[in-house]
Amino acid sequence: MSTKYKFGEKTGAYFVSFATINWIDVFTRDAYFWIIIESLDFCRKNKGMEIYGYCIMPSHEHLIFRSGNGDPSGLMRDFKGFTPKKMLKTIEKNVQESRREWMLWMMDRAGKKNSNVEHRQFWQQDNHPIEIWSLKVFEQKLNYIHQNPVESGFVTDPIDWKYSSARNYGNNDQTLLEIDVN
Repeated sequence: MSTKYKFGEKTGAYFVSFATINWIDVFTRDAYFWIIIESLDFCRKNKGMEIYGYCIMPSHEHLIFRSGNGDPSGLMRDFKGFTPKKMLKTIEKNVQESRREWMLWMMDRAGKKNSNVEHRQFWQQDNHPIEIWSLKVFEQKLNYIHQNPVESGFVTDPIDWKYSSARNYGNNDQTLLEIDVN
């Protein structure tokens, strides 16, 4: 069994990336972004998640975190288990969501192909954790996270992406999520 993408050091910090199934651009509405922000905030305040960097993109999320409880795998499992329930309810109820039926159909289809899923699948199953073992690796991953919206053409300056910790590091007073390093 490969250990390439597994959480090794239980108390270490990790860079993880995870995407919606089929890379669907779900996060296109403020309400959807807020579900992720609130879930991260809950994990930080109640589950021992230490957040050092994040960026929420339309189809995926990047996160640098550490599990204060020594269970990074369980923390990701809980986060990725809770958020789809709230996201799916919000999508189902959003009458202004023009892609609602298509997105739900795609998630239904993915769920039927996965024996671990009861109904609809929201996230791809992998996290691709990479251990942060040095300051150089931390800085490289944080820069990658913050440059993601720039590279995608959404903004020209990382601090302009509302759903990113670039604002926290840039001492911007309009941050959405408290992080543990500033």
